[in-house]
Amino acid sequence: MQYITFDQTKEYDLILLGRVAIDFNPVDLNRPLEVSANFNKYLGGSPANIAVGMARLGKKVGFIARVSDDQFGDYVTHYFQKEGIDTSHISRCRNGENLGLTFTEIISPSESRILMYRDGVADLMLEPEDVDEEYIKKTKALLISGTALAASPSREAALKALMLAKKNHIPVIFDIDYRAYTWKSEDEISVYYSLVAAQSDVILGSREEFDLTERILGVCGDDGESAKRWQGYGCKIVVIKHGKEGSTAYTCDGSHYTVKPFPTNAMKGFGGGDGYASSFIRALIDGCSVPQALEYGSASASMLISAHSCSAAMPTLSEVEAFIREEKAKYGEMVV
Repeated sequence: MQYITFDQTKEYDLILLGRVAIDFNPVDLNRPLEVSANFNKYLGGSPANIAVGMARLGKKVGFIARVSDDQFGDYVTHYFQKEGIDTSHISRCRNGENLGLTFTEIISPSESRILMYRDGVADLMLEPEDVDEEYIKKTKALLISGTALAASPSREAALKALMLAKKNHIPVIFDIDYRAYTWKSEDEISVYYSLVAAQSDVILGSREEFDLTERILGVCGDDGESAKRWQGYGCKIVVIKHGKEGSTAYTCDGSHYTVKPFPTNAMKGFGGGDGYASSFIRALIDGCSVPQALEYGSASASMLISAHSCSAAMPTLSEVEAFIREEKAKYGEMVV
C-alpha cells in the first residue's frame, strides 16, 4: 500500500534544508581522541550526508543552506556539485561565520563519540529570504533536519519552508536529528520539534528524539503510542529507531513493520542513521512498500557503520541491493 503520493512530474526527487559541516574522522582507530594525531576530512552534517546518499542512489537532489565564505565553503559546495546535487540555493555567509566542525572518536567498533564545534556556525545563519517558493514547488518531497530549528534565523527559514511545502501539497519528511549543541533547553526543543512533527508526512527518529519532541505534550514512552499521537495530526509514516535492536515503521492504517539490523563488521558507531534515511526515503519515493523501504534503510545503515566515512561511503542502489541479497542468503529475512 502507498501511504504518500509523490508527484513524479516534479524536477527534484528531494530538496533538503539544514546542516552542511566538515567531519574529521581519525585514522588512528580504537584510541581516545586526545591521542589521535591523524584525521581524514569529509563532508558532513546529517542532511548533507542524506543528500549525497540520495544522489548516489540515482535521485535528483537540491539543497537549501548557508555555508562559510572561505575554502571550506568551497570544499562542500564543490563536493555537492561533483555528486550532482543542485547548489543554486546554497548561499555564502556574510559576517565571517564558519562551517561546523565535527571531530569523531572511534574508541572501538561499538563505542564512538562526537565532539562538535558550533559557535557562530554557518548553517544556523540560513535566513527566511533564502527559501524560495518556486524552488520548493519543484520537488517531490522536502526534508527538514531538526538541527535547523535550534536557533534563529535558521529556525524561521525552516518553518517558512514547511509552510510553503504544505501550501503546495509537497510531502514533508522530518528527520529529528537531535544534537545537544546550540539548544538552550529541553522545553525549547520540544516546542519546535513538535511544531514540525505535527505537520510532517514522515517522521524519522530514535526513541530519545521522540521523547524530546513529546516533552511538553507528555512523553508516551511507548513507540506505538507515539506513532498514534503524530498520526493523529496527519502523519502517514512514523519510524522509531532503536540502534542494535532495529527499527519499526508505523503506518497510518494501524500496521507496523520491524526490521532487524543486517549483521556487519562495524568500524564505528555513527553514520548509520544517515544511510538509513537516504535509502528509506529513496524507496518510498520510488513506490516501494514500507517493508521494502525498511529493508533498504537497514542495509544501508549497516554498510555505513562498516566504513570509515559517512558521505564518501554512501552506496549506490546496485551496491545496496547486492548487499541485501548476500546478507539474506546468509541470515534470512530481516523484516519481521
